[in-house]
Amino acid sequence: MIGLGKWACTVDSMFFRGEVIVNIFEKDGSYGFELDLPGVDIPEYTIKSIEVTDDNLTAVVSIAMLGKDAQLDIDFDDDSFTGIIKIPFIGKIKLKDGHRI
Repeated sequence: MIGLGKWACTVDSMFFRGEVIVNIFEKDGSYGFELDLPGVDIPEYTIKSIEVTDDNLTAVVSIAMLGKDAQLDIDFDDDSFTGIIKIPFIGKIKLKDGHRI
């Protein structure tokens, strides 16, 4: 399973600027993840699907307060990554300088 562990990246959007921590874990043979945005209450979300191909992880996440799905797309390269999260009504948010912590 690619990408397991704790990762950090930089986000610069109109709603949040700073470092985001992502914990990607395995539970009962499936992927899961937890987000930590310092100073931000993260809305309730449910992971609908996670698909892995080579060094890419794509997740579809249902965000309860929006009533819509977001899509997370991450490309891993050893101990670094880049990615984009597409959030309805907000748009695309780039995940920059991703690294294992």
